[in-house]
Amino acid sequence: MHDAICNARTQQRRVRSKARGSDAYAFFNLLTGPELFDKVESVLPQHRERRFAPTETLSMFLAQALSADRSCQKAVDEAAIKRLRAGLKPGSTHTGAYCRARMRLPVEMVDTLSRYVGQWVTSHAPDAWHWRGLPVRMVDGTTVAMPDTPANQAAYPQPRSQKPGLGFPLCRMVGLVCLGSGAVLNAAIGHYRGKGGDEQSLLRSIIDTLERGDLLLGDAFYATYFLLCALRERGIDAVFEQHGSRQRTTDFRRGQRLGARDHLIVLPKPVIKPDWMSQVAYEQAPQSLTVRELRTGGKTLVTTLTCSKHTDKAALRSLYRSRWHVELDLRNIKTTLGMERLSCQTPAMAIKEIWVYLLAYNLIRLMMAQAALLAHRLPRQLSFKHTVQIWIAWTQHANQIADGDKLDGLFALIAQQHVGNRPGRIEPRALKRRHKPYPILTKPRAIMRQYVREHGHPKKLK
Repeated sequence: MHDAICNARTQQRRVRSKARGSDAYAFFNLLTGPELFDKVESVLPQHRERRFAPTETLSMFLAQALSADRSCQKAVDEAAIKRLRAGLKPGSTHTGAYCRARMRLPVEMVDTLSRYVGQWVTSHAPDAWHWRGLPVRMVDGTTVAMPDTPANQAAYPQPRSQKPGLGFPLCRMVGLVCLGSGAVLNAAIGHYRGKGGDEQSLLRSIIDTLERGDLLLGDAFYATYFLLCALRERGIDAVFEQHGSRQRTTDFRRGQRLGARDHLIVLPKPVIKPDWMSQVAYEQAPQSLTVRELRTGGKTLVTTLTCSKHTDKAALRSLYRSRWHVELDLRNIKTTLGMERLSCQTPAMAIKEIWVYLLAYNLIRLMMAQAALLAHRLPRQLSFKHTVQIWIAWTQHANQIADGDKLDGLFALIAQQHVGNRPGRIEPRALKRRHKPYPILTKPRAIMRQYVREHGHPKKLK
């Protein structure tokens, strides 16, 4: 795949010619082909004919996820306008029926579709999108804030550092993301704190998503003995940053020397059994594990790719730098799409909302994969936010487009904007523009309302 900068007219001509005459790329026509519709039909629940059928409800839910105004009122208003323009009776603009339809929507339907789209894209990705012939899967965790309701607080408590009545419930999400296409293969959602809510536990619950021959890429949270053993048992290689406590004690004078600050070392099985592990599983774990440790790019890496001739330090350094893509992918889901702060008031609906965001994200990644394939680009070279903006504009004018052949023009527009290659870019995590000078709320809002009624607005909150 070349990286030459082409002008927009030449690129559009190339995309259109490929889209018209190539059956080799038909597997990426999932967006308009029968595969996705067949999958939707297979996961549809039993339902009566209503105004807000499951497919219509899911479509409106997805539109909310891609909209700056995520209110149910806006979704219902847009649905009424569409029906009115189609010559149908618009119906009521009250949100009650739509909200009840969202509650009836099974979460199994949404998460199944999300995983299906992600795995479809990655399983049909060309070999050029892989790293040295290996499909690379990235793992990382993040937190999502929920509305401060009693139900959410009971299911997903807030951090202990926040005072009661001032914080927000948090859930932790761990996702498996394809490096080549950027699609989310699977995700696990759990508590922010407490047993079973750490990133290792959540990863173990979805580890079966990985297939033999995959390469797992992660940060220092995952470089543990038993996870490396579990991956090796499944035929999965791994590249992790060394855990902080072991990084300080790594001695490259020990083990089998492979090069400067590069060696093979035999790790013994930990003497103390982890709390999450059963006694039977602990006894069945191997007594030792041979891994490779190397120092490169200012980091100590641990990997099961033990052959230094096949994978040298420079290749591993370049691979680990690409791990930053998973951070950007999570940022796209949380900031660009708006999942950073959920809006649903109950735990069940909040989890459903997360999966709707992941489904919307994978559908965007599907379009980016199609555009990249037709334009001879890598999906990572295209702009995610630009694709979201193009898709929103496209859906707003979809009724004015007569046939599906115009999709080649859509893919040409998506392929126009490229992400710059900026290795080593450093930006301070600081804002130049100041927010409005409101004081921080340090007491529950109900107490402060009463204080304002009696004393007026205070200059400072104590």
